[in-house]
Amino acid sequence: MIDPLAEMVSLLQPQAAFSKRARANGRWRVNRSETGQPFYCLVLEGRGQLKMKGHDLIALEQGDFVLIPAAWEFCMTSAEPPASDAPETLPQMLGPGEFWIGDLQQPAEVQTLIGYCQFGAPDAGLIVSLLPQFIHIRGESRLATLVQLVMDECRAQRPARHVVLERLLELLLIEALRSMPICNTSPGVMRGLADERLASAIREMHANPAHSWTVAQLAKAAALSRSAFFVRFREAVGVAPMVYLLTWRMALAKNLLRGKNMAVADVAERVGYRSASAFSVAFTRYVGQPPAWFAAGQDL
Repeated sequence: MIDPLAEMVSLLQPQAAFSKRARANGRWRVNRSETGQPFYCLVLEGRGQLKMKGHDLIALEQGDFVLIPAAWEFCMTSAEPPASDAPETLPQMLGPGEFWIGDLQQPAEVQTLIGYCQFGAPDAGLIVSLLPQFIHIRGESRLATLVQLVMDECRAQRPARHVVLERLLELLLIEALRSMPICNTSPGVMRGLADERLASAIREMHANPAHSWTVAQLAKAAALSRSAFFVRFREAVGVAPMVYLLTWRMALAKNLLRGKNMAVADVAERVGYRSASAFSVAFTRYVGQPPAWFAAGQDL
């Protein structure tokens, strides 16, 4: 049985970049301007708020976990934020991976574990586009355990550290994605997989990406009419069925072209194109360069 979620996370190749514990008191505001890398936060104690550009304010409580698969602009504040014209609060570094916000002479009111990671796959942007824009989960102890394990491994210099971190981050991503409340989730593949009928069609696409799928065939797999399937899929996943299929095929193609010494014609056949030329045109239009150039660039 093909598991689309496991396939996606495996292809993303998550790698730890930075992790820290932050403690705070008083009223504070920290603005973040990131580069599109994944960000996650676990609230160990206290309360706060998170505001992501284009989304409603999120009230954070003890035990809450937040994941932003591609973080750009967001802001974290105390539960009672400072005035809008108050200057940004600058965290003080107390030691490796330890930061303090507020008055050092007063006890901490909030404690968080914060992590940044990166995706090693060149197709990460394609896959991330199929995920929810942010995930907010309340009171999931398994996530708290995984975040703590990631933090511990980041600080240690044990043998096989990078392999362990990659596996832990894969588990963290999978657990976060399958634990999120679907009813409050932005469109993405997880909403599609939560719909039993749409999940059947998504699994078919992942199980046999080389098949010449049509909307009618996928609708049949979902036991829906063509029009009902198209509307339901687009509302849940955020893109039309054939756009989803194309995105997944291109992600697979980039993975196959990276260091596997496969001929372009073989890759084309594996991802559903009858000829290398047709695949090259589609790949160039989607990725911005011919597949042969892309493959050569991965060997540099």
